[in-house]
Amino acid sequence: MKQKQKIINIAVIAHVDAGKSTLVDALLNQSHVFRDNENAVECVMDSDAIERERGITIYSKNCSIMYKDYKINIVDTPGHADFSSEVERIMKTVDTVILLVDSSEGPMPQTRFVLNKALQQGLNPILFINKIDKKDARIDEVVDEVYELFMDLEASDEQLDFPILYGIARQGIAVKDPSEIEGIVIGEGAAKIMKSPKGYMDFDITPLLDCIVNHCNPYPDRRNEPLQLQVSTLAYDDYIGRLGIGRVTRGVIKEAQTVAVTRVDGSATKSKINQIFVYKGMSRLPVSEAECGDIVVVSGISDISIGETICDTGHPESLGSISIEEPTLSMNFMVNSSPFAGKAGKYITSRHIKERLDKELEVNVGLLAEPTDSTDCFKVSGRGELHLSVLIENMRREGYELAVSKPEVVIKKGKNGENLEPVEEVVVSLPDEYTGSVISKLNLRKGLMREMMSEGNGYSKIIYTAPTRGLMGYRSEFINDTHGEGTMIRRFEGFEPWKGDIPDRINGVAVAQEEGHCTAYAIFTIQERVQMFVKPQDHVYEGQIVGMNARSDDMVVNPSRAKKATNMRAAGSDDTIKLTPPRTFTLEEALEFINEDELVEVTPADIRLRKKYLTELERRKSSNRTGK
Repeated sequence: MKQKQKIINIAVIAHVDAGKSTLVDALLNQSHVFRDNENAVECVMDSDAIERERGITIYSKNCSIMYKDYKINIVDTPGHADFSSEVERIMKTVDTVILLVDSSEGPMPQTRFVLNKALQQGLNPILFINKIDKKDARIDEVVDEVYELFMDLEASDEQLDFPILYGIARQGIAVKDPSEIEGIVIGEGAAKIMKSPKGYMDFDITPLLDCIVNHCNPYPDRRNEPLQLQVSTLAYDDYIGRLGIGRVTRGVIKEAQTVAVTRVDGSATKSKINQIFVYKGMSRLPVSEAECGDIVVVSGISDISIGETICDTGHPESLGSISIEEPTLSMNFMVNSSPFAGKAGKYITSRHIKERLDKELEVNVGLLAEPTDSTDCFKVSGRGELHLSVLIENMRREGYELAVSKPEVVIKKGKNGENLEPVEEVVVSLPDEYTGSVISKLNLRKGLMREMMSEGNGYSKIIYTAPTRGLMGYRSEFINDTHGEGTMIRRFEGFEPWKGDIPDRINGVAVAQEEGHCTAYAIFTIQERVQMFVKPQDHVYEGQIVGMNARSDDMVVNPSRAKKATNMRAAGSDDTIKLTPPRTFTLEEALEFINEDELVEVTPADIRLRKKYLTELERRKSSNRTGK
């Protein structure tokens, strides 16, 4: 038998914006994955359209590099807490993790979560202190904070003895001691280094690659044992169908092989593997067989699911299920019933929506979809507003039309039958002058301050615990209160007893009285009392929300009222009217804004806000029934 290939699997984990995808860029560039004349895009692993637009990682993705005689499979993971199910399920497929920590921020809420998952799997991390060229870098303090975090998470002695590297991921530099590059990139007369992942002068990413090879033993030779492979991720190919991705724990997997698939419920069925792919650089490479330790992609099993194990037919042994934390937020996905339904979308029926949700459930394990009393409505639960809004945004781009309700927290029952609601840790960094208003708003939302400290340079850091219910809709308010200078980071912490009533949105809304095209004349008269959401020539319908009232009650307005033209008043004089620019909503902002009696109408062309009941008479009847 030929000598086994040396394989090491690593995952790059960190908080949002610590530089995970940028570090992977450097590893790929310096391993000559790209041709010399190839212009590789920045954050090349963020290949999804929404990932590119928002500058975040949403899905865990694989690639591989060769270093000396080692094959290193790399998994790039998301940093947002909403997508933490992507991190949880890949931990079983890797041998070690590179924990990235910002040299200025230090360990953040999501750093604790991803590190805890790695330690629970018994992995021995490598610490990489990134962005050491920052002016406010505090490298020694950050290393001490990481040690404290490891001890808080009850790391073993072996896990506490982690190697530490320092570097600048965007430049493709890693060093064992920051003093090695201090005079070049950090000091007063430092050379301005260009943003390029290919290294700088004599510095490159090699120390990190050497550390991976020295710190982590290659996967042991278990080729003679019966096949075992647990599926940790799913993908879909238009030509070959559903794909299962996972690490071969033992044995060898071959194309056209008959295998046993142990299901989540404990049963086992026979299936046949069609093709096998392994990762080479950014590409999937078809192979006739793959050996233990490698991360592979298999096709041919049309009903394979996450957590199921592909085994030798004579030894159907499951590797257990992959446990994922429960959803914390839910909203209703409904068939669009507005007067404009079907004008922009291709898929508009409940059958279309159900099929799309079923397809999403196959690959998105952090999601849950349940039927409701109505055949036109589905209750969808996820990890947070961003988790659910990315699904809605994908559906919108695919041609779906739907209406969605205000997000609601998932309520659990305690041991004594009491209601428990999700609570989050909130870390706020903001200028000192705005701390008073932010503290006051968080207190109103049933938040509890844990810690407050000065960060220097006129900034403060405040740590709160607050119910998810109270934080919904607060982000835009926070941005206004801190004049865009504050940052707020949230992380799910657990379920706690119900915190009581929390005030809703203070302002009422302006609701369109009839269908028509908005006129400048009508908007000019309305905007004195209303912050408008529409502009002239926008087509609106009865019951659509067209603005935010300055008062707390809702107001019915007619933004399509035309000016009567007479010999005294010419229609052309409207050209001199000055209108305030309307407020436009992103999908997340719209979901944050609406109240319980309102919906967000999502179509491929528009995002509109509307009342659940479109006519004024229906709204009055509803308020009489509910007493609100």
